[in-house]
Amino acid sequence: MKQKQYQDAFIGRNIKEARIAAGLTQEQLAAKLQVSGCDMTRGTLSKIEVGLRHAYAYEIKIFKQVLKIDYDFLFSE
Repeated sequence: MKQKQYQDAFIGRNIKEARIAAGLTQEQLAAKLQVSGCDMTRGTLSKIEVGLRHAYAYEIKIFKQVLKIDYDFLFSE
């Protein structure tokens, strides 16, 4: 279980980093995700960024598309 939490923390941190680099607030990113077919609130995004909730595979795919990042970045430590 610790390994999974460890991974979630890195993915969340990387999403936050990409969001900030794109100049987006959590609210703005959540809106872009919703338009792209991912029903995510700002609160859910916040939990993902701090590692309290994991991102599902389909959500990771949409994060990649919306933030224009690659999988290597998302999964990097």
